[in-house]
Amino acid sequence: MSVHDWTRAPAGTFHHFHTAWIVELGNALNGGILPTEYYALVEQKAGEVGPDVLTLHSPFPAGGPRTGGRGLTALAEAPPRVSITAVADEASAYALKRRTLAIRHASGHDVVALVEILSPGNKNTGRHLDRFLHKACSALLSGLHLLVVDLFPPGKHDPEGIHGAIWMNVAGGLHQQPEGLPLTLASYSGEPVLRAYVEPVAVGATLPDMPLFLEPDGYVGVPLEETYRTAFRGLPGVWRTVLEDGAVFPTEAAEDALPRD
Repeated sequence: MSVHDWTRAPAGTFHHFHTAWIVELGNALNGGILPTEYYALVEQKAGEVGPDVLTLHSPFPAGGPRTGGRGLTALAEAPPRVSITAVADEASAYALKRRTLAIRHASGHDVVALVEILSPGNKNTGRHLDRFLHKACSALLSGLHLLVVDLFPPGKHDPEGIHGAIWMNVAGGLHQQPEGLPLTLASYSGEPVLRAYVEPVAVGATLPDMPLFLEPDGYVGVPLEETYRTAFRGLPGVWRTVLEDGAVFPTEAAEDALPRD
């Protein structure tokens, strides 16, 4: 299955798909991909209905023992197969890190990584994009790892794509979105050196597995394509037809599908 053009669907339809996809990702990770020392939970923003982010937890307290690399792919032995790799300038990253205070729960079960699937509402206004960037960059500068999936093309608030916006804020670096590849898959290793592994894709592409770092030098592969397919099968048939065959759905029905305040 190829990535669909989600700009053809109303926000409510993508919200339905987003909800299903992030649950499928959690199921796949907990179903044998993650080492036993880790688990994934779907969480949501306060005051909102539906999942917002997939969090990866470890029962060990911060700084305690992890897996020792067991069950993870070693970065040194198998670097992620992506088109773009970037490393933050140490001085710039340190200057930004000084502005961030990391708060951790004393009971253990620390959050070690996040998986974010962007929705149109994450970047349809400057304020919404700033809110997302604050969340993502604060996580990275606190030492968490992050996987971001953005199936929407750059807009006026993120002209070089979501990775360009994140990388400028977190590392002070520039990124140019490759021509003809407007969608973004980006994995970030937060500590001790901030690194980015980016795969730009286009509508019609098959989604690759992407690395999700759980330790600075170890990651697991996230089956984006497999879980995408499963989530897509749960869409109402009429919207699968619109997205797969280019059918035109009546405007009135599309407007009715939009979420209401």
